Amino acid sequence: MRPNGIVIAIDGPAGVGKSTVGKLVASRLGYRFISTGKMYRALAWKALETGLSLEDDGKLVALARSLAWAFPRSSGPEADVSLDGRVLALELSEERVSRASSAIAKLPGVRLFMKDMQRRAGLDGGVVMEGRDIGTNVFPDAELKVYLDASPEARARRRVGQLEAQGMPADYAEILDFIIKRDAQDSGRENNPLRRADDAHYLDSTAMPREKVVDAIVALFGASGK
Repeated sequence: MRPNGIVIAIDGPAGVGKSTVGKLVASRLGYRFISTGKMYRALAWKALETGLSLEDDGKLVALARSLAWAFPRSSGPEADVSLDGRVLALELSEERVSRASSAIAKLPGVRLFMKDMQRRAGLDGGVVMEGRDIGTNVFPDAELKVYLDASPEARARRRVGQLEAQGMPADYAEILDFIIKRDAQDSGRENNPLRRADDAHYLDSTAMPREKVVDAIVALFGASGK
């Protein structure tokens, strides 16, 4: 039994709304929310800032280990990501950072570093954690696992809306192409590919309003008896 509650693992493809849904679920339950994607994007941002190759696994891991990582609690349930005392926010929303994180996420050394850090962050429970391999690799012992899905077209439209709401340029066709290619990469990579855990609950959110998705996960939490 974990001291602070259970681990709720939400996995799924890029742009499916795992972060938005996860934050709302965490808020309803009084849990912390951790976006593992933000961890990859933080390292990708730092690599871009320092001009480091996105293909050099060893140097990226060395960079990750040299940084002072912190996950301070913000005003809501979501933990911020801080590198060397700098809290990263809009930097992580840049499309170049998203693409760079996709490149480094396939590297085995980077993934192992992230797995260890993610397990430490959620080990005591009372946490909603989202990513691509939380229920299959990071927390295979999570008490509640959800695989959240949606069509690539629906995900592209949502991403466009997010970027435009932040005043950033957004090209639907380009984003859709990126999502389709990211799905293929995430599902086909050798190290911890994106897949649904055998004991994960499947939710297709293509035509589901956000609140209905949140309601469904909260209901699963209640039914788990944890």
